[in-house]
Amino acid sequence: MSVKILAVGDVVAPSGLDYLCAKLRGLKKYTGAGFTVVNGENASVLGITPQQAEEIFAAGADVVTLGNHAFSRKEIMEYLDDCPYILRPANFAPQTPGRGWGVFEAPFGRVKVINLIGRCEMDFGPDNPFLAVEKILREEPCAVTLIDFHAEASSEKGAMAYMLDGRVSAVWGTHTHVQTSDAQVLEKGTGFITDLGMTGPARSVLGVVPEQSIARFRGDPRERYSAASGPCKLECAVFEIDERSGKCLSADALRISD
Repeated sequence: MSVKILAVGDVVAPSGLDYLCAKLRGLKKYTGAGFTVVNGENASVLGITPQQAEEIFAAGADVVTLGNHAFSRKEIMEYLDDCPYILRPANFAPQTPGRGWGVFEAPFGRVKVINLIGRCEMDFGPDNPFLAVEKILREEPCAVTLIDFHAEASSEKGAMAYMLDGRVSAVWGTHTHVQTSDAQVLEKGTGFITDLGMTGPARSVLGVVPEQSIARFRGDPRERYSAASGPCKLECAVFEIDERSGKCLSADALRISD
């Protein structure tokens, strides 16, 4: 028997959240997904609020993962400690609120989800994700293990996937907001895509008003980013996993838009 895992790329801005809420249940039915993970770290453009996290769960997510903007909204701090279904990167400093991995009950059995953050081109110095994941994998092993690797460099994400090939069910990248065309099953049975993409404004620069991004690269005085308006898209990947062995049987990227 096999199960479908749906992984949804970074939700960007309230409009992206609204689009997720409108589309996710239909997408789950269409793909036959038995377990869904959504990266929600940009639901407020920078960060996520408890209410936004609850909306993502109500839309159909089983687990919400985060990234470098995990703590951008101060009101999320207590929620991260209280809610076991939202994860911040496991290789953040241990004194930060929340948890970086968990084991969750699904209709087909237990699923382990690990959230990691990369170090290349990031603005801070988390613990080494390649060393951190080794320790986590030794705790509460599950046949189905999934990893959201929130990282800038495609090489760092690819290296993580190849290191874990045959040891976890799927590794997907988030953070860059651009869906890559390399969804695949690696030689030893791990599903991989370098980046899922994003869920949010389609006519934008990574979800942001294009003029603001242009101004930043021109060297103009900085201002707080605003979400672009207009139609949205939802980008994701579906991994078919053998329930017993935990091996990935297929990996496919999807995009829906109006």
